[in-house]
Amino acid sequence: MDAIPPEHAPAAAPLVRVENLTLTLPSAPGPVNILRGLDLTIAQGETVGLLGPSGSGKTSLLMLLAGLERATGGTIVLDGQTVTAMDEDALARMRRTQIGIVFQAFYLIPTMTALENVAVPLELAGVRDASARAAAALEAVGLSHRLTHLPSRMSGGEQQRVAIARAFAPGPRLLLADEPTGNLDQATGESVIELLFSLRARLGTTLLLITHDPALAARCDRRIRMADGKIA
Repeated sequence: MDAIPPEHAPAAAPLVRVENLTLTLPSAPGPVNILRGLDLTIAQGETVGLLGPSGSGKTSLLMLLAGLERATGGTIVLDGQTVTAMDEDALARMRRTQIGIVFQAFYLIPTMTALENVAVPLELAGVRDASARAAAALEAVGLSHRLTHLPSRMSGGEQQRVAIARAFAPGPRLLLADEPTGNLDQATGESVIELLFSLRARLGTTLLLITHDPALAARCDRRIRMADGKIA
């Protein structure tokens, strides 16, 4: 059979599909509409920079994509799985294996070493060689010499590198990053971003990056601006 010409080949299904997503939260004066019928698709391997003023709904969208909050209405589909229909156990399994998250805050467990902070989520996901994989992930972010250090003995840049290693270690399909350099000085932030994009390219991970920096967003394949809970 002849090969299908590229211009006639069927388009691959997007990794992420969001349709008519809404989020309404109660408040004393009345309901607050955080997301208002938002639609979005992200292709496998794509990098997307998400811009917008504070309060536009960027972080709320990330929390819904990660299954950390529940949508009021609409649908989220990740790699063919309907996230908005999952129960809490299914959402937890999805986060352990399909989604990596890097926040502005590092969220490391202060009583655990760098190695343990990366290995424990892998163990919870049932990975047999969790410690070996965690050590390899920390080596990939340049921290093979800090495996036994507690977060209190590491700089902010090193702590964020541990958080990045933790996010990439399971081999997620989707990486969600919310202002990952917000707590870092400029030079450290630039090195962390270089690391983030390098690992993403090496592993082919899809990236949704929330940022206030247009220059940083410009490094992505596509830039999206949010305003008032919708794609502007």
